[in-house]
Amino acid sequence: MGGLETPLNKTVLAEQTQWKHYLISDISQDTVFHCYFICSGEQVSSSFNVSVYQPPTQVILTLQPTWVTVGKSFTIECRVPAVEPLDSLTLFLFRGNETLHSQTFGKGAPALQEATATFNSTAHREDRHRNFSCLAVLDLLSRGGDIFHKHSEPQMLIIYEPVPDSQMIIIISVVSALLFLFVTSVLLCFIISQHWRQRRTGTYRVRAAWRRLPQAFWA
Repeated sequence: MGGLETPLNKTVLAEQTQWKHYLISDISQDTVFHCYFICSGEQVSSSFNVSVYQPPTQVILTLQPTWVTVGKSFTIECRVPAVEPLDSLTLFLFRGNETLHSQTFGKGAPALQEATATFNSTAHREDRHRNFSCLAVLDLLSRGGDIFHKHSEPQMLIIYEPVPDSQMIIIISVVSALLFLFVTSVLLCFIISQHWRQRRTGTYRVRAAWRRLPQAFWA
């Protein structure tokens, strides 16, 4: 006599005197199975573990804020929903080809929870030409499995570079000088026009007096 002890659904597919072949269904978490046989009135048994994994199917990268001033800080967040086992997962945050941060997760984390990695960085002028991305790696080699990779969609920052104080002073000085020249030219035009008008008016008066002079002389 023998069999398999498990709380999961099991179906015997085939059996002989010294072995049994089972189909196990509805397994959703790591499970320990106990196999036993009774031979000549003595029971012998063996236990083995079955690990359940969920490879990363979605990697979400978020930059907060997306519009950053040079020298200011911003946050890079990477989220991977529904992945396990978490202790085999590593998240990498990249700026271009540069690794900014990597994060692993300890054992005992709840299954199928969302894995999150966060990193604070400072915005540089060169960041406007770089992509930020996240890579999720589920390494199951130590458990007899494979390595699963999943990349996020690349994201870019909008970099705002304020005008330095020295350049602002130069701009203000130039604008002030141009405004002064404009006002001065307007005033000069006004003065010259008034002076020209007065000269014309004075000439007409002299000519009129000159014309009256012979009449007065003959009188």
